[in-house]
Amino acid sequence: MPLSFKHLTSTKQLLRRDTDAILQTAAEMEKVLLKGGNDLLAGKILASLFYEPSTRTRLSFETAMRRLGGEVISAEGIQFSSLYKGETVEDTMKVVGSYADIITMRHPEQGSADRAASVCPVPFINAGDGPGQHPTQALLDLFTIHKERGTIDGLKIAMAGDLRYGRTVHSLTFLLGLYKNLRFTFISPKELTMPDKVTTFLKEHDIPYEETHALSAGLVSDVLYMTRVQEERFADHSEYERLKDMYRLDAKMLKGKEVTVMHPLPRVGEIATDVDALKTAAYFRQAKNGVPVRMALLAMLLQAI
Repeated sequence: MPLSFKHLTSTKQLLRRDTDAILQTAAEMEKVLLKGGNDLLAGKILASLFYEPSTRTRLSFETAMRRLGGEVISAEGIQFSSLYKGETVEDTMKVVGSYADIITMRHPEQGSADRAASVCPVPFINAGDGPGQHPTQALLDLFTIHKERGTIDGLKIAMAGDLRYGRTVHSLTFLLGLYKNLRFTFISPKELTMPDKVTTFLKEHDIPYEETHALSAGLVSDVLYMTRVQEERFADHSEYERLKDMYRLDAKMLKGKEVTVMHPLPRVGEIATDVDALKTAAYFRQAKNGVPVRMALLAMLLQAI
């Protein structure tokens, strides 16, 4: 099934038929990975432009392209690109779009993905625009939830930590709005509560949510999505130091609980390493799921399937 869009900049543009098709294709791509890949995208080139630090997103995109037989050209760090010289995002897209068949970009400025997509001559995928959106992370999160819980409809979803600046939880909440009978619990200090753009969306769609400071509220959910407090988003470093250790999940807290624990990674202390051995700790499986999901997106946007 063709997707309803050429460029992916936000989860808010996705339809339920899009997510159903992507999840189904990602499951098929897992089978491709078991066989070592194929040549579905042979002769195609992905431009991987990462102007903000990344490990999982960048490497999983590049792995996905290569597992499908394609090639990758890349740029990493604004200081090593023409953006450092003052070139606009728009001009970069026009140039790189003449070199590659598809582009993915991470950029520190919110809204940069929409600007890029507005002029990009080839399919464009937002790999994170500052505190804005991170749609492919949300899609791999959705794929993970479905694999771990067997469904998405009807779940109780808790999100904890930096909800104000965490683009992953914003993107995932918008995406989960496509599903039925969900309930959200948002856990954060008052300085890092979920922003109005998300809570207004939930109110407009009559999706129930509660806000609390207590991490214990997340332990009775089906999914507990932990996030780190993001040092790079704070103008005042002392404020970061005050808030960074607000929440810490350990194995003792999870004893007897069936909640699926997720995290977009990297973690910086909010999940103790003794949680890793628990069968409900899904965050490393979650990271692994980035490859088949991004394989699915690359193949679908390039209309190879």
